[in-house]
Amino acid sequence: MVKNLRPIASLLLGVALLLAGTGLQFTLLPLRGAAEGFSSFELGAVGSFYYVGFVGGCLTGPYLILRAGHIRAFGALVALAVVAALAYPLAGVVPAWLMFRLLSGFCMAGLYLVIESWLNDRTSNDRRGFVMSAYVFVNFSAFTVGQLMVTLYPIGGSENFIVAAMLASLAIVPVALTRSVQPAPVTIVRFRPVELYRAAPVGLVGSLMVGIANGAFWGLGPLSAAGNGMSVEKVAVFMSTATVAGALAQYPVGRLSDRMDRRMVLLALLIGAALVGVLLWMFAKQGWLLLTFGLLFGALALPGYSLAAAHAYDKTPNGEMVRTAATLLLVNALGAASGPLLASFLMDWLGPRALFLFTAVIEALLAVYVFYRTKVMAPVAAPDKTEFDLAATAPIGAVVTGTTPDPDDPSMVVPEPYQPEPARDAL
Repeated sequence: MVKNLRPIASLLLGVALLLAGTGLQFTLLPLRGAAEGFSSFELGAVGSFYYVGFVGGCLTGPYLILRAGHIRAFGALVALAVVAALAYPLAGVVPAWLMFRLLSGFCMAGLYLVIESWLNDRTSNDRRGFVMSAYVFVNFSAFTVGQLMVTLYPIGGSENFIVAAMLASLAIVPVALTRSVQPAPVTIVRFRPVELYRAAPVGLVGSLMVGIANGAFWGLGPLSAAGNGMSVEKVAVFMSTATVAGALAQYPVGRLSDRMDRRMVLLALLIGAALVGVLLWMFAKQGWLLLTFGLLFGALALPGYSLAAAHAYDKTPNGEMVRTAATLLLVNALGAASGPLLASFLMDWLGPRALFLFTAVIEALLAVYVFYRTKVMAPVAAPDKTEFDLAATAPIGAVVTGTTPDPDDPSMVVPEPYQPEPARDAL
């Protein structure tokens, strides 16, 4: 198995460094913003702008890669991400932070596109599942390590931002030095939200609503935990515990949904996550309760996107998997862009713990919708189901697929590969 990873080891190392810096910023920024005197609404806007930038990167990133090639695009995006990470402590005002976070989201979407298209191109179909599962494991692991790194230096200093920038900078080294040839051009996908809603309404609506709830958690979870009196160390443990629990729950929950109606599994998770959210809101003043409920929240709430995506794939013809994946990703990011901003209103009104009341309301509303759909639409027959794919349904990155894009697929445009311009003779 290890030899299957050798050809893409440099790419996975680059991903690990990049995601460690990203995880550090996700936990650091709400805490530093609170120390700067930002309100919950302002911090919610900062969290939302990351996902606005991410949506922009998903839409325009392919054209950047087509213009410059994978390695050059990767280098340019890493440089911009480093500038954003270093700029936060230099400009402690909300408008500047909004622009920095927008830039960070844009860069991360483009960087995911580069890495994932490269991995897809360098991986044969017989080992694609193993390689992509390893990629998902690296994502979650590096992000968790990054969250814990917030304890390295005081929140009020610049050191943590420097560490995040260093990690992002180092990510370019293994990618730039790889001996792998540049992959095939990035596929430009035509989105299909209306068609997908008609075919799999739970998949589309679920992706949107889970994005709203989980986007609010990622954007404001550290602020909520700190507002309950947690130290920086405990905030880091709280966020990383939820992340690990959500990551570990992905596969067993997905495999369970292979054996029964995926909507019923999703419904059970939504009800559980809503109940845990209410408990967090009502009783989470004590540290050990917050950590315990945080673990349960991560295990119940974070796999929601995976189940919604898997249900959508069940209703998607084989030739349109890429278009469905791209649509789900975009809709989920749009939901995540609105989640922190909406949750911040409730937090300003009811206090920091109201974040989990907000997530509970969103998950309860989605549970009602899913329950309604189970009554008006029969489940997908077992022979028609697609087997749960951890890589294709993980709530990360761009569009990871299990097959090579088909140039004849009308839902996609596969452009000509990037060719560098020939060198001109010196004058």
